[in-house]
Amino acid sequence: MTSEPTPLPGRKVRGSETGRPIMALLDLLGRRWALRVLWELRDDAAPTFRELQQRCDRISSSVLADRLRELGEADLVEHAGAGYSVTGQGKSLLKTLLRLDAWAADWRPKA
Repeated sequence: MTSEPTPLPGRKVRGSETGRPIMALLDLLGRRWALRVLWELRDDAAPTFRELQQRCDRISSSVLADRLRELGEADLVEHAGAGYSVTGQGKSLLKTLLRLDAWAADWRPKA
C-alpha cells in the first residue's frame, strides 16, 4: 500500500505547498492508474473489484485497491453494494474529462 497521503485540497501536494485545489486534483489524477480507474467507472454500471481489474488491463490488485481508496477518500468513487461507482462529485469531474476527451480527439500538434 502507498505511504503517501491522498492528495486533497489544503494538503501539501506535488507542485503546491498549500494544496491548491487544482494542484491536488492533478496530483491525484496523475497517480498511476487513477485516471484509468475513474474512466472505467464512467458508465452507470457498478463493476466488482475483479471486473474493474479486468477493465483496467489487469492492473495489480494492490494498486487498484490503493487507487480506489484514494479516489474514495477524495469523494470521487464509492463502494456501493457489490461494486464501485462514481459519486456526484465524480460524475461532475467525468463531465469535465469527457470535454477534455473531445478536445483531445481534435488535437493536432504542429508537425
